[in-house]
Amino acid sequence: MKKDNYRVLIADDENSIRLLLMRILEAEGYTIKTASNGKEALSICETYRPHLILLDMKMPQMDGLTFIEEFRRSEFTSHETDIIVLTAYGTVETAVRAMKLGAMDFISKPLQDPDVLRFAAAKAYDRRRLLIENEALKAEQLKGLPPLEIIFGGMENVLDEVAAVSAANSTVLLTGETGTGKTLIARVVHALSKRSGPFIEINCAAIPENLMESELFGYEKGAFTGAAALKRGKFELASGGSILLDEVSEMSPAMQSKFLKVLEGGAVERLGSTITQITQKTDARVICATNRDLQKESAAGRFRNDLFFRLNVFPINIPPLRTRTAHMARLCRYLSASISKRIGKEVREISDPVIERLRAYDWPGNVRELQNILERSIIMSKDGTIDPSKVIQVLPPEAPVDKDTLNLSEIERRTIEDALKRAGGSRKDAAAALGISLRNLQYKIKEYGLS
Repeated sequence: MKKDNYRVLIADDENSIRLLLMRILEAEGYTIKTASNGKEALSICETYRPHLILLDMKMPQMDGLTFIEEFRRSEFTSHETDIIVLTAYGTVETAVRAMKLGAMDFISKPLQDPDVLRFAAAKAYDRRRLLIENEALKAEQLKGLPPLEIIFGGMENVLDEVAAVSAANSTVLLTGETGTGKTLIARVVHALSKRSGPFIEINCAAIPENLMESELFGYEKGAFTGAAALKRGKFELASGGSILLDEVSEMSPAMQSKFLKVLEGGAVERLGSTITQITQKTDARVICATNRDLQKESAAGRFRNDLFFRLNVFPINIPPLRTRTAHMARLCRYLSASISKRIGKEVREISDPVIERLRAYDWPGNVRELQNILERSIIMSKDGTIDPSKVIQVLPPEAPVDKDTLNLSEIERRTIEDALKRAGGSRKDAAAALGISLRNLQYKIKEYGLS
């Protein structure tokens, strides 16, 4: 933001004071308007919309305190407008009252040192500039993501939690079934934060255990055969930004211990570093995601108890799609428009019968499965219309069981078994259909004793 775009309003009943303040700030490059009383200032604000108001406390027709009250109640007001109080008559108590009403600072009259005014105005200008830059950064980071009303449709409580934690630097733990959009929500947490660094994602289940340490922490030149140059790890690269550790429950016990050390000390040690080399500081904000209950994993001895408590600072649970099918229509229409654009096949408005058919399904794979179903339906569509009967063909057959009598483990086992059958026994294809990693699927196959 350029200074000549920064609008200042000076409200003071003394002409000599107005002129002095105006000359000082015009020399700094700000755009200035003046008012001789509170009522005139309020009228000017309606169209001028100042970024900063220099406000005398004692003026005819409307004093400074009354002006602040009226200004904050007006329709055109902005809580981003800063107010600096000018007072020669009041006591400190008057200035305190003004600041309780929203003033950011006060300057005593007569002005003994012009630098006092310059400093106060510069402070307000820098605040506004940083605010604009931060909003621009948020807009840029949100670019490419679905609208928030699509992401959080049917889970407004989750949006409230995300908005609350985004401004903090606390560790976030995202939990929920596979395919519910945990990675997408992690991106929103980063985008709404004040962090200007990058968002870096790493899938703990997709990286072999022997490579995980070098990926996260990096290595020094010559640390091992083939380490021809220094490599910075993901924690270093994410400093000033956010790092998402997806499927964190798949971390090996050894890596859990090293990860805990980073969380506790805020520093990483590259592979091959010596005691004479300084550990690398990282200011990365940690976001973790898992489809497992880490508390149960910890109780079973599969996840470190102390690490669980470190990660569980601000847990956010993402509900499954089947609990928010009331928002299915808007979600399906957004997804179908995105898919149509990506694959180059136009599809018109999805009909209500199609929506109802989709609502009736249980969606064990959640939003990721819905995307796959819609893409196959669009590919099979004719004349830009999705045939409800074709959707029925695309959807997996419903198992003839009463799901109310099954626990979650049994539902998960049957879902995996069905995916393997439909994939002709191909674990790779079944994992892709379920939207999980091959390693995670193999773990589940072993857990449930499936062949």
